[in-house]
Amino acid sequence: MQLLDNEYDLLVIGGGINGAGIAADASGRGLKVLLCEQDDLASATSSNSSKLIHGGLRYLENYQFRLVREALREREILLKKAPHIMWPLSFRLPHQAHLRSLWMIRVGLFIYDHLAKRNTLPASKTIEFNSDSVLNSSITQGFEYADGWVDDARLVILNAQAAHNLGATIATRTRCIKATRNATDWDVILEQQASKQQLHIKAKSVVNAAGPWVASLFEDVFTQPTPHTIRLVKGSHIVVPRIHSQPVAYILQNEDNRIVFVIPYEQDYSLIGTTDEEYTGDIADVKISEQEIQYLISITNHYFKKPISEADIVHTFSGVRPLLDDKSTDAQAVTRDYKLILNNEADHAPLLSVFGGKITTYRKLAENAVNKLAPLYPKMSRSWTKDSPLPGGDFSNQAYLIAQLESSYPWLPIDTLKRMARSYGTLSYQLLGKSQAIGDLGYHFGHGLYAQEVDYLVNHEWAKNSADILWRRTKLGLRFTEKQVVVLGQYLTKHPACHS
Repeated sequence: MQLLDNEYDLLVIGGGINGAGIAADASGRGLKVLLCEQDDLASATSSNSSKLIHGGLRYLENYQFRLVREALREREILLKKAPHIMWPLSFRLPHQAHLRSLWMIRVGLFIYDHLAKRNTLPASKTIEFNSDSVLNSSITQGFEYADGWVDDARLVILNAQAAHNLGATIATRTRCIKATRNATDWDVILEQQASKQQLHIKAKSVVNAAGPWVASLFEDVFTQPTPHTIRLVKGSHIVVPRIHSQPVAYILQNEDNRIVFVIPYEQDYSLIGTTDEEYTGDIADVKISEQEIQYLISITNHYFKKPISEADIVHTFSGVRPLLDDKSTDAQAVTRDYKLILNNEADHAPLLSVFGGKITTYRKLAENAVNKLAPLYPKMSRSWTKDSPLPGGDFSNQAYLIAQLESSYPWLPIDTLKRMARSYGTLSYQLLGKSQAIGDLGYHFGHGLYAQEVDYLVNHEWAKNSADILWRRTKLGLRFTEKQVVVLGQYLTKHPACHS
């Protein structure tokens, strides 16, 4: 990968959701943007979330009303911006009187319903669980409310695509190793991870959106103290064959006041998580612990009739959330809010740092971040992302899009067609092109993944290896055998674009 230029208006460090969102927002306002990411896009925290677009019902207990209000507003915006990768999801909250009183939950849900305007989602309601319930017979009453589900990694990819379409340069597997501040700009050294080739660029401003690495970047790259501290909180999940066939999620209360989601996942599975615990290990090597596994199994079996065991687990993943250090005693109580710190001394080029944040509020965070930089760029245009769909999201109804794709490509297996609609939206037409038969899609790697889709992901979505494709661009890693993974890897090692 060779950078076309060496002078930019803005360098964004970090290819997670905040970095990609800021790059897209700034590019759409006319700035010349370079985003660098030391690994793959969404390779850390942003692909290891609970995959929810939600206001955060439990945050109300900690009186985080501003954050919840902003998240609820953004929930409505995002459901319209990307109907291919996110959609409404009903949540059922079984009532356990000794954990939270009936009136407390009712008040919380009333506030949740009315803290921000709802356009697409129904209001909460009380429900009864009868003998046909998937829950244990001792649980007879609960509540139902609506939030949203999102393919978190694809949300990052689509924001990077939006930035690229607007002229941004996206440099994956490219690490920022040194940034020297001058009066009018930054001298920056980037290093390509594979070749170790160093690239020298200049940027008028720098955004530090490195997520868990945001504080360490100050010491390692900027050689100055961090203006704010963060707390690293690990959240782990397990994936098992689906516990029930209902198209709803369950939110389970535990004795320690933590909550665990059980979410329908990729048609055939249930996603269970998350845990919240302090993390002090290697950020680049985060794994679920045996204690976390048993914790998630125990609370699930406490609620559901169908028990699970460790032998049922088909996949696990863990992420480290870089949360603002608000001195909370418990990890689960640490705020999910964010803080933007602009260092803009008169004789130094600007540095904007992003601390904290959550996926649901990424768009507003990005808008606020670029707004902070706006006085530095007099020709910058106004914010624009609220009403603009993400790539592939220019449609209103997923069922209609699937019907249209089925009409255009009647030979494509329906499961593959639905997966493409949910991943690429209207970009499915670009991916499938003029193909007229299944044979036109090239080699079949398994489970509906053909060479033509792999080539698309390499050429248009910065995929380089099998993990990029099977876990971040798709979730087919849940289904692929070891042999199929090897074959895909061999294909990619021979792909010219994987070495550019």
